[in-house]
Amino acid sequence: MDAQSRGRAEEIDPADQWVLNPRTGNYELRLADSAAQARPKVTAPRRSPSAPSAPTAPSPGVPKPRRGDVPPGGRRGGRSRKGGGGGGRRKKALIITGGTLAFLLVGGSVAAYLYYDHLNGNLNVTDVAGAGTGGFKKDQAINILVIGTDKRTGAGNEAYGDKDSVGHADTTILFHVSKDRTNATALSIPRDLITNIPACPTKQPDGSTKTIAPSKGTRFNTSLGQEGRDAGCTMRTVKELTGVEVDHFMMADFNAVKTLSTAVGGVPVCLDKAVNDEGGSQLKLDAGEHRLSGEQALAFVRTRHGFGNNSDLDRIRIQQQFLGSMMREMKSKETLTSPKKFLSLAEAATKSLSVDSGIGSIGKLTDLAGELKNIDMKNITFTTLPVDDNPAEPVGKKATVVVNKGLADPLLQMIRGDVSLTEVEKKEQAAKEAADADAKAKQDALLQGNRAAAGDVRVTVYNGGGPQGAASTTLNWLQGSKGVSKAGQGGNAPAKVGATQLEYAPNQADQARALADIMGLPATALKMGTADASAKTPMKLTLGPDFTQPGAALSAPVPQQLPEDVQRSQADKAICAK
Repeated sequence: MDAQSRGRAEEIDPADQWVLNPRTGNYELRLADSAAQARPKVTAPRRSPSAPSAPTAPSPGVPKPRRGDVPPGGRRGGRSRKGGGGGGRRKKALIITGGTLAFLLVGGSVAAYLYYDHLNGNLNVTDVAGAGTGGFKKDQAINILVIGTDKRTGAGNEAYGDKDSVGHADTTILFHVSKDRTNATALSIPRDLITNIPACPTKQPDGSTKTIAPSKGTRFNTSLGQEGRDAGCTMRTVKELTGVEVDHFMMADFNAVKTLSTAVGGVPVCLDKAVNDEGGSQLKLDAGEHRLSGEQALAFVRTRHGFGNNSDLDRIRIQQQFLGSMMREMKSKETLTSPKKFLSLAEAATKSLSVDSGIGSIGKLTDLAGELKNIDMKNITFTTLPVDDNPAEPVGKKATVVVNKGLADPLLQMIRGDVSLTEVEKKEQAAKEAADADAKAKQDALLQGNRAAAGDVRVTVYNGGGPQGAASTTLNWLQGSKGVSKAGQGGNAPAKVGATQLEYAPNQADQARALADIMGLPATALKMGTADASAKTPMKLTLGPDFTQPGAALSAPVPQQLPEDVQRSQADKAICAK
């Protein structure tokens, strides 16, 4: 970006606005008058008297700013650990992308160094060791739990419901990003769902660990806050409920909706009818189109009595529509060309977020944003875990729900199997499916050839998503019962697989056929490489989530289509609230 084009959208160049204040000895971010009213002053770290007259931009070999330094604003850096939660929703890609682009705007300058440290200081980081993977890899799907709590922190928020709430999981969305980064699924989990909460180790203020006892047949929202449970408890609950391994969490409170909607310049919404909620939210809007920010935006996503049948399930749909609109607004040209909005979003996002230590820095969030940035809005699907009214409650007094397994099972299988829910994605894959069918026919033909003797089969067995101990159990079975004496165990696979697969070289086809017969593997599980292997190189058998036990047929393949009754919507489509 050259000197004439930087910040041209609003004549603001944050990279050039850091000025030394001689009275305080601090560097301060001073913007043009037109922007100063919309953005608070940001103060850079104080220089020592012996420091050079101006800081220099770090070279590639210089470490990142120390988390213990005093960042802009005078706050102590490092990982601030707030005991409470935070409440937002699926601000996932939105939040990260907003903060990331703001940082990139001033990248490579002195201001970047200072502002980077400042944003790091805004983040609240919670250690949930043992919950989640703690990382993400480029060749694997990413699963992030976005938690919006009902903690009433902040001015004016005490008016929303229980002002003394400890911060339960009021809005929870499991955000699944596909392995190939072409699509994503945002699965809402109803807060009033009756489920089981597993035992949960939590870090205490004194550094010790306290394990909170499991709870059976209770509301999902009590997986956070109740009895001191932290976000790690919610992550464990979601894993047990869905079978999906959660990598990270992001959590925010009511203020996130207000500050983010304001930073982006308001979120467009459409109403089919006028709303006058005299209950908790006090939302009053005419039918038609509106641009909501601040208190009005929060009231919109909090209202229970304005739409549908006044249930939490209808509120989930409204929240999904609002978040889709916010995402579209953040990716709009008006936002992408506005330095003012970039910096406002960076401030609002980082101040709103509580995250786990695996993504507890701007650098790590930037890396994560890089994984998400190319997902087209048309390939992001919002859906809700299918539920039914709780049959244990009397008619007319239904307050909780239970999972509808008939609808939920195929949905969860598709998420675990990394199958896109978007129709656009499926149409684009039609040609690929035809090619796969041709490949399957060729694989079937391969199974018709000669078979090696069991004692000549060389294979290493890995567990890539099967039951715990599946690799060792299968190894013992192959060696003890089937005469595959040259089998070995590889332990856990480097990456999980969507289904069991046997990888082999062209000159190992006779061994692959023999092992397929022994294991009962279908032709689709056989993956032939392109180059021959040496005489003592083993094949690679990776057991996936479709594997149950040695000798048993693999479970049914992952469904490719959702049942019609599963609620869904696409992030690129504006829908009027009803």
